Amino acid sequence: QVLFVESGGGLVQPGGSLKLSCAASGFTISSYGMSWYRQAPGKERELVAGISSTGGTTTYADSVKGRFTLSRDNAKNTMYLQMDSLNPEDPAVYYCTRAAWPWYAYWGQGTQVTVSS
Repeated sequence: QVLFVESGGGLVQPGGSLKLSCAASGFTISSYGMSWYRQAPGKERELVAGISSTGGTTTYADSVKGRFTLSRDNAKNTMYLQMDSLNPEDPAVYYCTRAAWPWYAYWGQGTQVTVSS
């Protein structure tokens, strides 16, 4: 079964950095594009960033462009989200998923990112 384990979240001050990891199992991520989503309390889950299967193409939400960097290590079946210059708009639970059918069917528990001074 497809399984994701997100980790790396925590509490950080504004302007700080975190690096999130998404370890996948049940499939080989090299065959798929992958995405990071986040969901803040009372809000819908939103796309943060996406990466092609090879890592050659990345997309970012306007709100995180220039601050977040998505990467993947297919040999480790893991992708990452380097988050720099975190601001009060970023707190949320961050999730990863694969960009393929069945859409939105597989999610991990997510990892909480909190930004507070």
